[in-house]
Amino acid sequence: MADSNAHLEHLDRLLADLGRALADKDWGAMAQLNNRVKPAVEPLLAALEAGELEPEPVRLRLEELQQFVDAADESARIARKEAEDGLKGVNRNRSAAKAYQNVSSSRPR
Repeated sequence: MADSNAHLEHLDRLLADLGRALADKDWGAMAQLNNRVKPAVEPLLAALEAGELEPEPVRLRLEELQQFVDAADESARIARKEAEDGLKGVNRNRSAAKAYQNVSSSRPR
């Protein structure tokens, strides 16, 4: 049981770290932390199946993990849209500069 509680505490720390990375929009940290989720959840599920843990604490943490995934997905969607909009703006500026250059270089002197 002590081992199972350690697994719960480990997942709690991981969820907190994921939350901080999401708040900071630190995509690199989130990718690294994401790799640690499955190894943190698997022992909990094994302990649950073995009857070493009550289902409620595991369910609550899995719900929190799902909420994080949903929030991270939305944040990534927003960041991707902002990046697309930024690139479109750069392309518009580049096109305008090129058009100005073409007009100004073809003027008779």
